[in-house]
Amino acid sequence: MKAAVVEGFNQPLVVHKDWPDPKCGPNDAIIQVKANGICRSDWHMWMGDWGWIGLQLQLPHVIGHEFCGVVEEVGSEVTKFKKGDHVICPFNLGCGSCEYCLSGHQNTCSDLKIAGLNVTGGYGQFAHIPKADFNLVPLPESISFVEAASMGCRFMTAYHGVVDQAQVKAGEWVAVYGCGGVGLATVQIASALGANVIAISNNEKKLSAARELGATHVVNASQEDAPTAVQDITKGGAHVSIEALGSAGTCRNAILSLRNQGRLLQVGLTSEQEKGEVSLPIDLIVAKELMIIGTLGMQPHRYSEMLRMVESGKLTPGKLVNQTVPIEQASDVLSSMSHYGTLGVTVIDQW
Repeated sequence: MKAAVVEGFNQPLVVHKDWPDPKCGPNDAIIQVKANGICRSDWHMWMGDWGWIGLQLQLPHVIGHEFCGVVEEVGSEVTKFKKGDHVICPFNLGCGSCEYCLSGHQNTCSDLKIAGLNVTGGYGQFAHIPKADFNLVPLPESISFVEAASMGCRFMTAYHGVVDQAQVKAGEWVAVYGCGGVGLATVQIASALGANVIAISNNEKKLSAARELGATHVVNASQEDAPTAVQDITKGGAHVSIEALGSAGTCRNAILSLRNQGRLLQVGLTSEQEKGEVSLPIDLIVAKELMIIGTLGMQPHRYSEMLRMVESGKLTPGKLVNQTVPIEQASDVLSSMSHYGTLGVTVIDQW
C-alpha cells in the first residue's frame, strides 16, 4: 500500500508506494482509509514525545489516528461489520475484557492501544483495528468521510470532555485556552449546549474562527492578561476552564480563571518542555474548592449521541476542516505545527 512513514523523529515523512499491508486477525478489521485528520497528537508522536508516559513511537511506523473509511476485510470472528461498511475509528482501542472495558469505559482500558501508535494508522491506504466488534463505530452515509475524519480524536475528545466529564450546562461560563483543533471543537460543543464561551489564544485568526463557531467573547492572550480578562467578563470567574494546549502557562491561567467551585477540564497533553509536569496553585485550588478533571478520547458507544447531533445539524465538525491535502503534503503540515502554523483541522483525503 501507499503510506507516509515516520522513519526518524522530527524528520520528513517518507512516502512509500509498496509499504506492507496490515494483517487481519480473527477479531480484527482492515479499513480502506478514505480520510484521516492530521492531529497535534500526530505531531507529538512525530517529535518523539510521550516517552515519559510510555507512549513513544517505535520506528519505522505508519501513524494516523483520526481516520474513517470503508471496511476492506474482517476476521472470521467479527459479527457486527462486513466488507463495504462505512465506519469511523476511535483512536482509543480497548481490550474488551478488563474492568474498565466491561463497565463501558474502554477509553481508560488497562491495556489501552492507540490507533496509529500500537497498530498501523491512517497515513496509509489501509489501517488496522483490533477487536473490531468492540472498537469500531458505524458511520452514517449522510456524513462525509472528510467531516468524519475530524471526529476521530479532537472532536470526540472534546465531546466526551465537555458533555461527560465537565458536564457543561446551559448558561455556564466556559473559558477555552487554546484554539487549535480540539480547542475549537470544545468551543462549538459547549456553545451548542447553551454555554457562554470565552476563547483565549494569541492568534487572531484562531480567535476569529472561535467566534464563528460560537464563542461569545475572545481574549488575545498576547495583548492582555487572560485570567483577569476572564474574571472581568464573567464577573467572578468561569464555571469551567478548558485547557486545550498542554503548556504550563495555560494550565496555570486556566485555573486562575475559575470562580469558586469551578472545574478545570484538562484536555491538552504536554510536550518535551514540560514532560508531563506543571506547577499549579495548590492553595488556591483548596481554598476555592476547585476540581481538576482529566479526559481521554471517548467510548465507541457514546458516538451514537454525537453522530445524531451531527446529522441534525446541531453540531457541525466539518466547519473545523480548514483544508484537505494529499498524503505527500502531510509532512509539511506536521512541520508547521512546531510553530502553531495550522488553523482548524487539516485532513488527508488523497493517496
